[in-house]
Amino acid sequence: MVNGNFQTLPRPPYLHSFTMNASHLNDSTPLCYSINSPPFQYHPTIASAYFSSIFSVLGLTSNLVAFLVLLQSYKRVKTRSRSFFLVFLGGLVVTDFLGLLVTGSIVVSFHVTHFNWRQLDPNCHFCNFMGMSMVFYGLCPLLLGAAMAIERFSGINCPFSRSQAMPRKRTVIMVLLVWMIAGLIALLPIVGVGSYHMQMPGSWCFFNISSIGNDKIFSLVFSLVGLMCLAVSFMLNTVSVVTLIRVCCGPGGTQRRRDHEVEMMVQLILIMVIASVCWCPLLIFVAQTVLSGSPLQIKYLLLWLRFATWNQILDPWVYILFRRAVLKRIYPKFQWSRRSFLTLYPSLNSTTCRMTRCSSRGGLEQEEATKTIDSHTTVTQTKTTDPTQ
Repeated sequence: MVNGNFQTLPRPPYLHSFTMNASHLNDSTPLCYSINSPPFQYHPTIASAYFSSIFSVLGLTSNLVAFLVLLQSYKRVKTRSRSFFLVFLGGLVVTDFLGLLVTGSIVVSFHVTHFNWRQLDPNCHFCNFMGMSMVFYGLCPLLLGAAMAIERFSGINCPFSRSQAMPRKRTVIMVLLVWMIAGLIALLPIVGVGSYHMQMPGSWCFFNISSIGNDKIFSLVFSLVGLMCLAVSFMLNTVSVVTLIRVCCGPGGTQRRRDHEVEMMVQLILIMVIASVCWCPLLIFVAQTVLSGSPLQIKYLLLWLRFATWNQILDPWVYILFRRAVLKRIYPKFQWSRRSFLTLYPSLNSTTCRMTRCSSRGGLEQEEATKTIDSHTTVTQTKTTDPTQ
């Protein structure tokens, strides 16, 4: 959402490794303007305002539609695991909507009015607010994705213990906890760990990506937290998919229906893939720039940041489109049974079943215990109903 051609006024060269000390700053220059100080000789293009406006409207509309769909689904939901998942999805949609609303309104306002940040915000309060918003609404989807992966992992691998010990209010508390963690990380530059600065072309603020001092610490915190969330999501979702496939490959008479489990895992996998594609370039770029000590290349920062902002637009469409009701209309012959995905490819079905059965001994032992309990229950019922006993 940051576009436009620009030139800076004559000033000292860009200091990519600027040290935040009072000796480097002019008394009249606020901290957020110490590296890039407006006004800039800014030459906006037509695409700048239109792109930012269309991008914001499309994202806000998508998240609003997804939120309405989620509300309707939550009212009709019958299973507790599904309601847990919908709470997390609702938190993700609300976060993406507010993120686009806050940051998009600032960027669009700049392109329309071309306001001077130094005159509008002489004490850096507004710039710090936008920098905090960029960090907060950037980390929240990644943290929520990891929390959703943990919830699905426990729901698929430990369904009975989880359903008895976790009420719905606890799911809401987990979403609030994710927001609190992201908020605390965003507050670190305010207390001195890192710093928020005006960024080119003058329409946004972000933390200073530097290899010196506290700026290096915060840059690594931001990058590593995001990458760790993606790694946790990948590992737990992989285990959950393997477990779910093993259940799907089990005998039809002893396995309960997992249609809603399959639907939730498909949506969660797509959310993880979108987050990885959109966020990995920016997170790796930040870590690589800081650890190598090389100058910050603003063109790549803008490019990868635009990649990351697409996450807020694509996330809601995962739930809007990839639902059983929608997929049945697109492909009516597709049956949502426990073998719905694997029966489309018989060779994949047999290969996957062999792999999962060989690699999931613990799960198989649990399955055998379940079968034993079911057999004892069946025998007891038979003895009770048999008149000859």
